[in-house]
Amino acid sequence: MILQALYDYYNRSKDKLPSFGLELKEIGFLIVIDYDGNFIRFEDRRIDKKQAQKFLVKKSVGRSSAPVANYLYDNSAYVFGYTDKGNADKYYDTFKKKVEEIYEAASDNLDIKAVFRFYQIDSSMNLLKMQQDPLWSEVEKNLNKKYSTFTFLIEGDTRVVAEKEELLGLLNNEEKGQEQICLVSGEKGKSVATTTATMIPGSQATAKLVAFQVKSGYDSYGKEKGFNAPISEKAEFAYTAALNHMLSSSSRNKFLIGNRTFLFWASKNDDAGSQAEESIFSLFGFQDQDDDPNRGIEQVRKVFTSIFTGSIKTSLDDKFFILGLAPNSARIAVTYWAEIPLKEFASLILRHFDDMEIIDTRKEPKPYMSLRSILSAVTLGGKASDATPNLPEAIVKSIFQGIAYPYTLFAGCVRRVRAEQNVGITRAAIMKAYLNRKTNTNEIKVMLDKENQNQGYLCGRLFAVLDKIQGDANSQHTIRERYMNAASATPAAVFATILNLSSHHSEKLGEGSKIYYEKLKQEIIDKISADGFPAHLDLQDQGRFFVGYYHQQQSFYAKNDE
Repeated sequence: MILQALYDYYNRSKDKLPSFGLELKEIGFLIVIDYDGNFIRFEDRRIDKKQAQKFLVKKSVGRSSAPVANYLYDNSAYVFGYTDKGNADKYYDTFKKKVEEIYEAASDNLDIKAVFRFYQIDSSMNLLKMQQDPLWSEVEKNLNKKYSTFTFLIEGDTRVVAEKEELLGLLNNEEKGQEQICLVSGEKGKSVATTTATMIPGSQATAKLVAFQVKSGYDSYGKEKGFNAPISEKAEFAYTAALNHMLSSSSRNKFLIGNRTFLFWASKNDDAGSQAEESIFSLFGFQDQDDDPNRGIEQVRKVFTSIFTGSIKTSLDDKFFILGLAPNSARIAVTYWAEIPLKEFASLILRHFDDMEIIDTRKEPKPYMSLRSILSAVTLGGKASDATPNLPEAIVKSIFQGIAYPYTLFAGCVRRVRAEQNVGITRAAIMKAYLNRKTNTNEIKVMLDKENQNQGYLCGRLFAVLDKIQGDANSQHTIRERYMNAASATPAAVFATILNLSSHHSEKLGEGSKIYYEKLKQEIIDKISADGFPAHLDLQDQGRFFVGYYHQQQSFYAKNDE
């Protein structure tokens, strides 16, 4: 199912993906030579420390233990026989032989003739000239980087040799494969023995989504490797090209959570599909810094509301795919896979918005439903990157599957409130969302609920009133700083004390304010159990305490429409 969905993605996106047999490859350094094959200089094509310019070249080869050369580009061991890991002669000789084969097929081509002549010069002399180049220190320092790939540029030319069309069409039938029915496309074609590497963050460069082992129980009827589960060359190229496209650094079809990589895409390249993809990137992809985050999150809600209500047209066949990947030894592990009708997916996203919705009286409201803001609310210092390893993935799955939010999110939220004595809108929204999904009810409303009889919620409301009285009287909040943790866990132990303190604070208020707060206190206390304040509140009721505190606090600043 995963390969089929990726195969379909390639076929609907051919206009922006490489043609069969080609790929966009990051190449960090060019070897500039003249038509006589003499080394002139290195040319730096890195964009920054993490990426380099991409060139449309022949698809890279799969490798195991035996050396296999790429088509007119490769790493330093192959291209000029230099490595920091030992002898590179066998790799250099393999690449040299490949160049000779291409030269034999197009000996009248001036570009390949220049490269061929480069390899007729003694390799030690070429290497000596390279080591004298001003860029050699950068080449040597970055030998193991993803972009540490080399190809040739003829002095005075603007295009590298490896991307010349007249050379790309040569040596097309290098590998012989068996004709079999492809399990992905259903068509008969030449099957691949091994698949192409599709590196993800944290994985080895040779990591693959589909890998075959030899003599490990997966061989049958005399067939080994990919011939036992045939994937045609075209289908294998299509799904790997789709994967690499969505995994690229500029992709807006992915988001990263710790060592997890999530890819997402719609089944159709129409208005609904493209807007859904862009919206998910805004919600989970840690938006571009230049974007207005408030506008971005609000746009997410509008898009999925339009899809769900039918304002943006969809059909029953429209689907949305989410693929979670993680590095696993030499392979890539699939940690999550979902294939959901687009309209149903929209309802799940809207449910997340509804569950997280809570009153916001700020003059300039800021988004609090994106993954970054949720994680920031439960980490020390507000750094989303410091969240516990499994928490972000658990939140994502809760949203995509419509299940309860993780307990660790709720517990972490309560813990941060107790540590900082600060509830805040995001934390209140998290606790509200968790409790409502946990009980599968709508027990906690968006704003102050005067009918809510939960003792934890009432204690939180009362504490907010006492805190406000002190703030109005003395412009201080020592009650909150000293007593909030105890009041939220063991109300009976502290409320008598803070109610007594509140009476002294009220004496400093005007008559109107004094009467207003006294009525409000009495209204809440009347709903407290006849047995008195609870001796202990469990963690869930502590969460209700903090939401009640937040609701009551916000009610003091909300506009009175009446």
